[in-house]
Amino acid sequence: MTYGVREADDVHRWVSWLIAETHPRRIYGLGESLGGAVLIQSLAVEPRFSGIVAECSFSSLAALARDRVAEKLPLPREIGRELAAPAVWAAFGYARLRYGLDFRNASPEAALAHTSTPVLLIHGLSDVKTPPVHSRILAAANPQVATLWLVPGAGHTGAYGTAPGEFERRVLDFYQNLPPGIQVREK
Repeated sequence: MTYGVREADDVHRWVSWLIAETHPRRIYGLGESLGGAVLIQSLAVEPRFSGIVAECSFSSLAALARDRVAEKLPLPREIGRELAAPAVWAAFGYARLRYGLDFRNASPEAALAHTSTPVLLIHGLSDVKTPPVHSRILAAANPQVATLWLVPGAGHTGAYGTAPGEFERRVLDFYQNLPPGIQVREK
């Protein structure tokens, strides 16, 4: 697992296969947590999605790693995040030297900033694994294409369990109301 660094290209190849084999009019994506982050990151190399839904994605692996380290420290979260930064960057440096992986590139925020694909971001306000600020950052990266739904009382990937009717309505409305000009185009 490379947190989207390599998986984004896997999604691109999957979409290419799907188009070649089934000739769909539109392609939609839905991912939760890491799956949502990978889908968003794939937008940097895969423009043929008509729209994607991502629940509880991280904004960048660096930010998520600092959050995860900080939650283990007996300090206020913001102080813990600052203290975690050197350890995170050291781990990223090790991964780059040892495995040739640049985890600085694991950034849904960077991919979302440069896409024209509509994205529905869903995040539970009670998510302690990936704080809701990650989806707020994502939405701010490209407000022209991103829509954000924050779900009160929902934990990590818990929007459907907390509000099943509203989840279904919002996701289906999002897909059904995409602009008509967005259709699969050959690359």
